[in-house]
Amino acid sequence: MTTAPARTGYLIAAACLTIATVMLLPLAYSMLASIKPTAEAAATPPTYLPHGVSLDSYRRLWDYQEGLLTYLGNSFGTAVLTIVLTLLLTVPAAYGLARFPIPAREPIFVVLLLALIVPYQALLTPMFLMFAKIGLTNSLLGLAVLHTTIQLPFSLYILRNTFAAVPREIEEAAVMDGAGSLQILRRVFLPPTVPAVVTVTLFAFITSWNEFLGALVMMSSSAKFTLPVILATARTETSLGGTDWGMLQAGVTISIIPCVLVYLLLQRYYMAGLMSGAVK
Repeated sequence: MTTAPARTGYLIAAACLTIATVMLLPLAYSMLASIKPTAEAAATPPTYLPHGVSLDSYRRLWDYQEGLLTYLGNSFGTAVLTIVLTLLLTVPAAYGLARFPIPAREPIFVVLLLALIVPYQALLTPMFLMFAKIGLTNSLLGLAVLHTTIQLPFSLYILRNTFAAVPREIEEAAVMDGAGSLQILRRVFLPPTVPAVVTVTLFAFITSWNEFLGALVMMSSSAKFTLPVILATARTETSLGGTDWGMLQAGVTISIIPCVLVYLLLQRYYMAGLMSGAVK
């Protein structure tokens, strides 16, 4: 006889499986559509399962405008710069907010977190004007700075709470041994907080890799476009004279692969990092 807790477990598992299926269906459709022959990919109404297999969509995407490698390189370069800038800024800032006797430390932290509720679109125009004055528009570095700005509040929240949970006795022992602030950060705080740092890295990569609106506004040269931006042009500027659905789905499939790989590589740190930042 099935007990009540077991039935509850089955219901929860069924609900999770249903949600996962619904979320994965669009991905499966894109992957299948990307290998359809060109005529079938553009057919109306669309077919769900391909009647034939063709890599023509991927060939067109490879040669599209400046070439797929250019756009992948732009997206990857911007994501790496975003990760570096995010860690360089948030690790010492979180350390300071967690451990140093800064006046009004808690109100400052709350104000920084308020940026989480400010719509990104509201910041885009003033940031574009500022970047235009200092020559950071149409630049991968400028786009990385923009993506870092988006990522900062969440990263600071995770790292500050994680650093605050490190026992003070360990820090005091390091001080007794003559360690300076940077040595304490590097030798005492960073080793046990690797999951949180990795989580911040993962979110910074995904945020930058998938971001579209900022890249569209900041970049004026097609050679500087990131992958999401160039895929948007596939709706109007293709050799087929309109939306190239097959090439578009091929691009969507390729754009998902790095996020999945990064997540799979870092997943063992992911939940630990989120929990360490959320429980304080």
